[in-house]
Amino acid sequence: MPIAATLPPVEPMLPRPCRVRRREHVGPDTWTMELDPPGGALPFAPGQFNMLYAFGVGEAAISISGDPARPDTLVHTVRAVGAVSRALCEAGRGATVGVRGPYGTAWPLPERGGTDVLLVAGGLGLAPLRPVVHALLARLEQGHRAPRRAALLVGARTPEHLPFADELPRWRARGLEVVASVDAADASWSGDVGPVTRMLERLDLDPRAATALICGPELMMRYTARGLLDMGLPAGHIHLSLERSMKCAIGLCGHCQLGPALLCRDGPVFDLDTVGGLLEVNEL
Repeated sequence: MPIAATLPPVEPMLPRPCRVRRREHVGPDTWTMELDPPGGALPFAPGQFNMLYAFGVGEAAISISGDPARPDTLVHTVRAVGAVSRALCEAGRGATVGVRGPYGTAWPLPERGGTDVLLVAGGLGLAPLRPVVHALLARLEQGHRAPRRAALLVGARTPEHLPFADELPRWRARGLEVVASVDAADASWSGDVGPVTRMLERLDLDPRAATALICGPELMMRYTARGLLDMGLPAGHIHLSLERSMKCAIGLCGHCQLGPALLCRDGPVFDLDTVGGLLEVNEL
């Protein structure tokens, strides 16, 4: 089951001002921003999100993409797709951004070693999984609760849209199995071409002792989950992050309702046992 959500701050609707420490262009319309967290540190669990406020424009739910072992640096990766996200992406070094959070449930990692852990990301869905990568690499290097096999499948539209492309070789060198694919390749691309779901057949997972974490477009997550079920993974071992339509982050407005669940309060991380039927209903 998902880890319980971190309690909201005393004033849950009041953004705390944070200074932009660093900003990096990581894709055609995507930026990674580092913030000085309020109070000098902001502990979080992999999979949680913050509400980022662009003063004078509005706020948006953005997953935390940093290293949970470094709570002194608050990292978010943002794609400029609307007024708020564009304003956040344009916030340069020294600018002030409002922060509420962290909120939400976390990705579950097996408490014992020797299991298989699979991460499947579609596009910027790798951002909410990046903290898990940091946690897995630490386990692999320390040997403490290290998985038998740790693998990442990541897909993107084109090579230039592949998130954290410069980090993938370093993750491989540190022991994470990484397979990257694109929908449309160019002359510079030597990797796989096609939907990331096609890469599942390459894996030699033990379905009885495997945990799968999936984040990306809902259609991609739906087909990935089906493929994993066909491989024998129990629905309770398959976890997805559902991040659509979150507005208040504390379960008040009902904007993110999916069936009986409020994604900001009960998620964003759910197991397939809980939400599998809901994802099959196109109208929800």
